[in-house]
Amino acid sequence: MKNLNNIIVAFILSALLFSASAQYNGYDFSIGINGLFTTTAQVFLNPKSSDLIVRNQSTEISNIFNPSIDIRYGLTDDIIIGLGSEYMVGKTNNDNITAIGNNNNTLAVPVADEFKLIPIELTGYYLLPFSTDHFKFLMGGGGGVYIGSQKRTVADAESNTIEKEFSFGIHVVVSMDYLPLPFFSVRAEMKFRDPEMNFTNRYNKSSTTYKGRVIRFAQQTYYSKVNVDGITFIVGAVYHF
Repeated sequence: MKNLNNIIVAFILSALLFSASAQYNGYDFSIGINGLFTTTAQVFLNPKSSDLIVRNQSTEISNIFNPSIDIRYGLTDDIIIGLGSEYMVGKTNNDNITAIGNNNNTLAVPVADEFKLIPIELTGYYLLPFSTDHFKFLMGGGGGVYIGSQKRTVADAESNTIEKEFSFGIHVVVSMDYLPLPFFSVRAEMKFRDPEMNFTNRYNKSSTTYKGRVIRFAQQTYYSKVNVDGITFIVGAVYHF
């Protein structure tokens, strides 16, 4: 989070030091369809534990691909606002939990973790002064709300979100558009953000069967947290009008 704050400060200073730039060839609106790649996210299954080590244990989900859409409007020649949303799904099958067998012994059981996230983000962009008719360079920042859920599957049992807390986050972006045509551009963007979402989850049954052995969950209801802590890379096609 400290690195994100430093990036925001750098963006504000840049906006204060530079001024005026060419607009998007006379077009005020744009709509972009994008593909996103997020490097990492963390799933915490004991975020409220009194034990610091247990509380900080997480499962990492890497290499997340998802689509997004955004709409932008030019307020002035060098200030643009944008509203965007995406649909992110992160999955992993490389984790284990300790479960209680029917004779009270413990065993490691493989699980599959999944989270779904729909960010809705409002961003202000500053068009940098060295932009040209064909290349537009922007820096921006803003805030967003995050809607999501977390699921865990153990054999034929699964947990689903029954309660979630409102989540708000900030982000910073750097972006470049290449315009081969006045009304069309190819966009490359990098986004820094660090949203956290807290959930209450419940298994749909108190026990399940794994390799012919009945196992019981220590807790049928549990808390979880998802933190999208990686860098997001964006490539998109944009229509200007």
